[in-house]
Amino acid sequence: VQLQASGGGSVQTGDSLKLTCVVSGGAFTDSGMGWFRQPPGKEREFVAAIGLGPDTHYYSGFAKGRFTISRDNAKNTVYLEMNDLKPEDTAVYYCSMNHGTTAVTRHSVDYWGQGTQVTVSS
Repeated sequence: VQLQASGGGSVQTGDSLKLTCVVSGGAFTDSGMGWFRQPPGKEREFVAAIGLGPDTHYYSGFAKGRFTISRDNAKNTVYLEMNDLKPEDTAVYYCSMNHGTTAVTRHSVDYWGQGTQVTVSS
């Protein structure tokens, strides 16, 4: 299974970014997908996840209202749309995948993507 994340970059406070993660080699439609992030010098933390059923979205407190996770099963792709970005959103963002379940903690993730850097300057 390979997860290829992209879409990171350097932006200003208040800007938006859309991250993309394309999955190959796995049962995407049977998997919960998620995004985590790791700020500089900190542990990896949960951002958002999307499950298998309708309306199964999970968000961390800092992501609610600003970030939106979505998936396109026809393209084996999960997205994270981030709006109103703040300097504290600066981190490496990782997509994750779990067969049959949806992970909201880093210890329960089955597969990780390679990460994409997001830098928000004030």
